[in-house]
Amino acid sequence: MPSTTKVIILANPPTGAILSDTFLVQNQDLPPLEDGQVLLKAIALNNLPAQRTWMDIYVPPILKGEVVRAPGLGEVVESRSDQLKVGQQVSAFMDWREYKVITPEEIMGVAPPGSGFLALTALGVNGLTAWAGAFREMDLKPEHTLVVSGAAGSVGSCLVQIAKHVVGCKRVVGIASKGKCDWVKSLGADECVDYKSASFAEDLKAALPEESDFFFDNVGGEVLDEVLKRVKRFGHITVCGAISGYHGKPLQLTNWREVIYNRYTIRGYIVTDYAKDFGQAVGELMQWVQEGEIKVDKETVVEAKFEDIPKVWGRLFTGETQGTLVTKLV
Repeated sequence: MPSTTKVIILANPPTGAILSDTFLVQNQDLPPLEDGQVLLKAIALNNLPAQRTWMDIYVPPILKGEVVRAPGLGEVVESRSDQLKVGQQVSAFMDWREYKVITPEEIMGVAPPGSGFLALTALGVNGLTAWAGAFREMDLKPEHTLVVSGAAGSVGSCLVQIAKHVVGCKRVVGIASKGKCDWVKSLGADECVDYKSASFAEDLKAALPEESDFFFDNVGGEVLDEVLKRVKRFGHITVCGAISGYHGKPLQLTNWREVIYNRYTIRGYIVTDYAKDFGQAVGELMQWVQEGEIKVDKETVVEAKFEDIPKVWGRLFTGETQGTLVTKLV
């Protein structure tokens, strides 16, 4: 068993953009393995935009000097537990660590043999978030029209598929960049609108001739501002993320009056609000993957050394990714 592990800590909590001195690689001692515990070696990490918010506003936030939190896929390399065997791969909050000692109770799930990174994509935080949005926050029905911003992202792309193929929503409109819209439509979206286009407002209006019942927002900012004009009276806006403002850019809304005129219901949520439902969600998501209702073959997998984990994570904010961004450690 190794006696130390590489970790990446939050050296200087950001107030805006991530800087070169925000993170720091360190070596830390590993505690000896006790009865009931296992030692995991990180194989891959999930990259989430929400990790940026964990650095300043989550409860509890990642504090200066603490290891950066992150879900990941780990292999059991030593076990003193009857529940987990050496060689098994499990999903858990590995954090930005090379090795981690945990108990079976901290395991999010055991990865089926040959399942690749499924435990980090459709069966991971991303899939769980999409499932909770569809069935707990919005309670989508076949008669509904849904708009999804960040539709090419990890949560948005999963939600598009659930809404169209599982629920059978009447109309699903994605919002993404031009280069990703064809992929979003291949997932099941009836239309996809390029938010970077000079004609975004007109294109969105054309894509929603009857306006939308629900707007699932991952972006905030100018996208949210424009969609506020395209939701039906008494419609619902579910706020999952606000990636446009995660680096400190202030939120400016010129159409906020639409909330009053149209009596919108706006509600944010965090996936752990529905932790009690994770068992049901994972079972259903696995079934839909097996039945082909959810595709997981177009994720962005980047091979990287441990020291380059922050660099890969930073791709989330540059528009370089499609689906889930996975860091495969080499």
